[in-house]
Order: sequence, then structure tokens, then C-alpha cells
Amino acid sequence: MNEIMNVSMIYATPLFQNLAGFCFIGLYLVRRYINLSLFFYFMEKFYRKLIEEILARGLTSVEEVLKLRREICRELKPNVFPSIIQILLHAKEEEVGRLKFLITKPTRTLSGVTPVAIMTSPCACPHGKCIMCPGGVDSHFGDVPQSYTGKEPATMRGIRNNYDPYLQVFNRLEQYNLLNQSSDKVELIIMGGTFPAREKEYQEEFVMYAFKAMNDFSEMFFDENGLKFDKFKKFFELPGEVSDERMKRIHEKILKLKGESNLIKEHERNETTKVRCVALCIETRPDFGKLEEGNYMLKLGCTRVELGVQSVDDNVLKKIERGHTVEDTTEAIRVLRDLGFKISIHYMPGLPGVKDELEDMKTLFSDERFKPDMIKLYPCIITKGTKLYEMWERGEFEPITTGQAAELIVHFKKYVPEYCRIQRIQRDISGKVIEAGVDMTNLRQHIHDGWNVKCRCIRCREVGRAKKFGEVKIKVIEYGASKGKEFFISAEDEHDNLYGFCRLRFPSEELREELKNCGIVRELHVYSTAINVGEKSDNSFQHKGLGKKLMAKAEELCKGKRIVVISGIGVRGYYEKLGYVKEGVYMVKSLSL
Repeated sequence: MNEIMNVSMIYATPLFQNLAGFCFIGLYLVRRYINLSLFFYFMEKFYRKLIEEILARGLTSVEEVLKLRREICRELKPNVFPSIIQILLHAKEEEVGRLKFLITKPTRTLSGVTPVAIMTSPCACPHGKCIMCPGGVDSHFGDVPQSYTGKEPATMRGIRNNYDPYLQVFNRLEQYNLLNQSSDKVELIIMGGTFPAREKEYQEEFVMYAFKAMNDFSEMFFDENGLKFDKFKKFFELPGEVSDERMKRIHEKILKLKGESNLIKEHERNETTKVRCVALCIETRPDFGKLEEGNYMLKLGCTRVELGVQSVDDNVLKKIERGHTVEDTTEAIRVLRDLGFKISIHYMPGLPGVKDELEDMKTLFSDERFKPDMIKLYPCIITKGTKLYEMWERGEFEPITTGQAAELIVHFKKYVPEYCRIQRIQRDISGKVIEAGVDMTNLRQHIHDGWNVKCRCIRCREVGRAKKFGEVKIKVIEYGASKGKEFFISAEDEHDNLYGFCRLRFPSEELREELKNCGIVRELHVYSTAINVGEKSDNSFQHKGLGKKLMAKAEELCKGKRIVVISGIGVRGYYEKLGYVKEGVYMVKSLSL
């Protein structure tokens, strides 16, 4: 009998062990559930107290809220230190309007518009690859857009959203509204290589779905009272965990909205929707930026073109296997200018074969064939998988260092005129993939902090960065560029603050029927933090009549001619109120003497 009992116990032991294990796991899960429930209950009480105190005390600045946050944290001792975003996410819909001042990362919209960069799918560049170019199809970094590594924020968003323009725009608008920033006036930036070299069907569909995303996002989440915050939070499952499962669920919900449409319909919708495209930027090479490509970009709604110039020396362009010439560059700048586009160029200091870098860079503004409206400076870096990397390994090339690049740009800034904006200094490439060259991703900050340098470029003078203000006056600068005549009409004060400007051009050639006997307004911009259409703010200089004053001066200079505006799709209504009518792709007004 004892033997039977012993054998039974031997075979029964694993069963008891498993039951004990299950019980232990069950008790652990119950305890964890109770702890989490208590935690969320406590945190909800914490957020309620914080938000109610903000409103009760009438706080109106982020600094005051941060001080209150510290005060309540000392009192309630929460396990986490809540961010501004978390505070906003726990507000009730009727409270959000009174918390609009809680803007995070305000510098993103400091220039008056909200940039939304979206990435096209990987595709080989028609000329091949430059010797310094990373990325591309089947590259060292995998299949990523050419000249990118897959580690840039915009590229990672593209990958995360399967390079779908509809998903990417929804994702970016979600982020801006989560940051409590205005998304009324979007500057749409198409990145990823030579977009005009892609099939026209791909180009049109890509742009159309970007516009449709802005329009559908507007209809879903906005009404006459602003953002429908509760619906926004529910759709994007906020507050929520960051996980692949959540992203997949949200993608499925967004794609159900995508449907079919056409470019004309989405352009028309965008003229009156909440989230409007006030500017569309396309990147291209100079040899794909001539008249045919320019006319098609106008059809898409483009207002700004970024040209990958890289150098103004044909010997350097040949050495880096760029595939175009300086003549291509100057022709593209002239044609695109005469069509009304704003021109931004990408220039790359430190390339092989350069004799005098500073002199070459000064040529950009001393030679009337160039004189760009904007410039991005991308000091040459070395990444694996490029011909330049192999040259560097063999000792055949020594890249520009961070210190050399900084000193060069400090000297160059002295020659940048007040009509040009230095948009970027250094590419947005992770230092982890840079093998040699400039290894500092915040090179602009390093230059401004280390040399305390401020030039007279547009970015350095934007009023949104100013500390003191004065009386605003209208000023006009006239200069020759690309065989035409340019007028930079600016609103400035005695402290050299730039409140806004208008670019007016008398073209060198009439390239379209709409452009006969005309002056072209290529850009109208009023600076300071972006605010919603129709609203005013003591902290912003938008919507206070400066744009009308700048346009009035442009019209005065165009007396006896037609004045033509290359308008963002979402800004056409503004020009209609000023007496302009749509003609082709432009907004037009005839002016008497």
C-alpha cells in the first residue's frame, strides 16, 4: 500500500507543481492588474488636479505650468514626471481651447507655416549615383530613397508608413496636433530623390493622396469650434502605448478612409478645408528642372523647387560623377524663376577637386546667374557603400572636418544677402552612419554658439526670434538675377527684425500664356509663430494686414502690367479677397497706370 502511495505521489508531483505555478502566475497577474489600476486611478487624479489648477489660476505660459507641475509633484509624489503632451492628452475637450498656449517644440512653426515632409519610395536616380551618395535601391543601407540612409526622421516616417503619402501626412498631422501646434497652413515637402524623373502617374497620385490626407484629416477631426479632441484621441488611441500592434490598427483605420479621387478634386477641396497646403516643395536635379518639368510641377501645385546644385565648378561636378553641368544649373534656375517658383539650392562644401571653397560659395551671390532665394549647406560627409568611402579608405581623399566647415560657413555668412534664407546647415543624417567628415548634427547651433555669429539672411532676422521690436516700415531692394529683375519687398523695423516679405520678378522670358506682360509674385510670407486661419494673437504678427501692405507695394511696382501670383492651393481664397482671379495655375490681376 505504501509503495502504491509513493508511486502515486511521484506521478502526481508535476501536476501539483503546474497547478502551483498557474496559481502563482494568476496571483501575480491579479496583483499587477490591481497595481496598474491604482496607478492609473492615481495619475488620473493627478492630471485632474494639475489641469484644474492651471485653469483656476488663469495660467497663460508654459513656464508657469512647469512651476505648478513641480509644486503638485512635490505634494502628490507621482511615479512619473508628466510631460506637456501628457497634460494635454488628459484634458477634456472643453478644456483644450484654454490650454492652447501649451505648445511644445514651437520653433517648428516659428516661420509661420507647418512643415510636413513626406518621403517617396526608393527608386534609382536616372543618371546613376554620385560618388558621395548613400542609399538607393539595394544599397549598403538596404532599399531606401537615394541619398538617404534610412536613419533620418523623415525617412523613418516613410518606412514606418510604407512610403504611402496618405499615411505619412496623417501621421505628421497627428504629431503636430498632439504637440498642440497649428496645422492650418501646411508647407508640404516632397523628399526622396529626383521626383520629376518618376513616372507622371506616380507623381500625380503621390501628390493627390497627400492633398486628400489633409482634406480628410480636416473633415474627420475639425469643426467650426476647432479640433474635436475626444474624437482625435479615440481614433489615435491616445494616451496609448508605442507598439507595432497599435500602429497597425491605426494604419488599418486610416487606409479605410483613403478611397479613390483625382488631383483636381482634391485641389478644389483644399481651397476651403481646415488644413490647407499653402506651399508645395519638390526636390530635383538641375537637369530635371527645365521647362517641361517646371510646367508639370505647376500642375501638381508646386510653389518652391529645391535644386541639388552641389557645386558651381564643372571640374568638381565631373569628379563627383554628378551627371549635370553648371549650365544645366543656371538654365534651370532661370526657367523655374521665370515660371514663378521660389528657388532653393543645395550646396555641398568639401567635395573633391575644390580649389577655393569660399570663392566658389561667394559666386552664388556675386554671379547673377545664381542668386538663390534660399540655400541649404550640406558639408560633405563619408558613409559606407559609396565610391567616396573607398577613396577615403585608400587615402585618396581627406574630408572637411567639423571645425573647417564651421569656420568656412562663418566667413560665408558675411556674403549672404538679406533676400536669401539659409534654411539648413548640415544634413539630417545620424552621426552613427557617418564614417568621416562633419560628425556634428547640430552644426548650426555649434556655429551660432561658438562664434556668436548673426548674418543678415532671412532666418537670422525673422521677427519670431526677436527680443525687442520697433516701428514696421516697408523697404524695397532691387537686383538683377537670371536675366530678369527682382524686387525684395520687406517689412522691417529699426532693430533689423524682418516681419514679412514679398518677392516680385519681372521675368527674362514669357514662358506661358498667363505670363505675358506681367510681374510675378513668387512669394509672400509673414513671419512669427503660425496661428490658425482667421485667428489673431498678441504673440504673432500674422493676420494683421502686413501681407496686404506688401502686396500693395508689389502692385504699385507693376502698374500698367498684369500681376501674377504663384499661389499655394490653400491660399487662393486670400488672393480672391484682394481682387485676383484664377487663370490657369496662377492668380491674376490687371493693373491700370
